[in-house]
Amino acid sequence: MSKRTIVAMPGDGIGKVVLQEAIRVLDAAGFEAEYVNGDIGWDFWCNEGNPLPQRTLDLLEKHKIGLFGAITSKPKDAAFDELSPALKEKNLVYASPIVGLRQHFGLDICMRPCLTYKGNPLNFIRRGRDGGVEEPQVDVVIFRQNTEGLYGGVEWSDPPQQVYDALMTHPKFRKNFGMHPKDEVSVSTRIFTKKYTGRILRAAFEHAKKYGYKSVTLCEKPNVIRETSGMMYKMAKEMQKADYPQIPLWNTNIDAQMMWLTKNPEDYGVIVAGNMFGDIASDGFAGLIGGLGFAASAQFNPDSGIGVFEPTHGSAPKYADYAVSIVNPIAMVESACMMLDFIGENDRAKHIRKAVADVVSEGKVRTYDMLKMTGKADVVEKGAASTTQMADAIIAKL
Repeated sequence: MSKRTIVAMPGDGIGKVVLQEAIRVLDAAGFEAEYVNGDIGWDFWCNEGNPLPQRTLDLLEKHKIGLFGAITSKPKDAAFDELSPALKEKNLVYASPIVGLRQHFGLDICMRPCLTYKGNPLNFIRRGRDGGVEEPQVDVVIFRQNTEGLYGGVEWSDPPQQVYDALMTHPKFRKNFGMHPKDEVSVSTRIFTKKYTGRILRAAFEHAKKYGYKSVTLCEKPNVIRETSGMMYKMAKEMQKADYPQIPLWNTNIDAQMMWLTKNPEDYGVIVAGNMFGDIASDGFAGLIGGLGFAASAQFNPDSGIGVFEPTHGSAPKYADYAVSIVNPIAMVESACMMLDFIGENDRAKHIRKAVADVVSEGKVRTYDMLKMTGKADVVEKGAASTTQMADAIIAKL
């Protein structure tokens, strides 16, 4: 059987380190693959004016599967300031390459599991009724619509006249914003379509059905955002009644959900939401299982078979300059496991996850975040495991 080719996209900052360590873990688990480098990130914006070069898109189109580290993103003006002087007259505008990747390939299904590791000192705890301490088991999977909504990129500052005129036809816009000069107005849209809303809802219900989760929770705001959240809730009710009557459908508002997730997180199973609210909910639940060092994700298009797998953390550039890398690689390793699941290497993924669980439970090797240290360059000298040492411990368990 020929080796599979994986497009490895280190990106920026700590992405380069954690991706390298995850590949070492994959190698140790016996996963045989060829890794080809995909250019993406801040350096390519600064030097080429494009953080997502066409050559990288071509690689993913050909090989289908990508492992991604992390990127640096900055606001519009800061991004322009760092652009190469030779490019500043070309009217280039920075856009997030990972968002561009999602939209180019239609990676509309985003899946973010949040699972408690036994023995993790960062696990959420609460006070019980008897005054003692409880540590609830969190096992939540967030399905986030990945290409639409507030991240769709349809927005303007000083909108074109035809856009402004169209907005003025809405009585609430005319009443509440029409008195402002056009050049003082910025507009971001929140667009949902039935096709892709239906796809993320069905993906959530199917996952709950396949893995025995006791409920699917729609986490939106239909009582206020009536058209988009309202459409999603109506479609969810219709789909549950017609196709998944055995799976209860719960409905929570995003603001209330953020309160309840620290009250009774063990009550939730699969959560589904639009782009922004799914992002918020997944970070909130990740905080209950140890933070971004444990937060993995998959994003894929079920039609094309293209998938990209990444930790949800950023590039943390201040850590990238340390002589010894201190960041926790588990989120990247877990993302690699999600890749293995996606391509049918489920047993190998289970083997790696068991190794990670054993290291965490044993407690002999812990990165600075697990020791509740401030992320400074000297934490390894003070007893924290480096990025490489954590990967070594996982490999030893394999």
